[in-house]
Amino acid sequence: MKGEPSCPRCGGRVRAPGLFSETWECEIHGAVPPLQPVVPPSVEALDAVVRRSRVPVWLPWPLPVGWLYTGVAHAGDDRGGSRAVAVACTGPAPLGGRGELVLVAEELGVGLGARYAGLPGHDPGGDFVKSAPAKVMAAGRPTPLWCVTDAPADRAVYAGEAMGLWLWAILWPGKAGHLVYDDVVLTDLRDAGAELQLLPCGALSPQLLDC
Repeated sequence: MKGEPSCPRCGGRVRAPGLFSETWECEIHGAVPPLQPVVPPSVEALDAVVRRSRVPVWLPWPLPVGWLYTGVAHAGDDRGGSRAVAVACTGPAPLGGRGELVLVAEELGVGLGARYAGLPGHDPGGDFVKSAPAKVMAAGRPTPLWCVTDAPADRAVYAGEAMGLWLWAILWPGKAGHLVYDDVVLTDLRDAGAELQLLPCGALSPQLLDC
């Protein structure tokens, strides 16, 4: 990720609003909310994203034993706020080894979740709801997440809807996908308050940069 805004769908350069356009523009995807550069994980950086976000900022809370918060990415600007937010955390995978999890909340059509999922479009596609869903608790509500079988083999991808918006859970490696069946409880950090100051931070997740 370069130190400038980019397209949330393809990572290409975007043109800032100007005399002839009120929106950020990607040459391929047209008007998009700009994906801002990722910064090293810190409670202060996360709090800044939380305060400007128009979408939930999901995180398993409390974090599973041994897991750390490892970064945030967001698409939006100062005028309109964040319309997509991806939060990363890292820790022991259910079947051994290290696992990486990226949770994405986004408005329809943004495409950041599909980009981290390794999918060519801007949503999970039409067939993903044919499998039996896993269920997580999101903001106190049982929320089904369906496995997206078209995703690359190196990751497990689940998608569903929470609070009227896309909710994606992308996990590396693929076998780490078992985590979504372990009674996961997701909290919208916009409602976390002072608890956010207790969040343990680790090194920046490479998955936020390598999508």
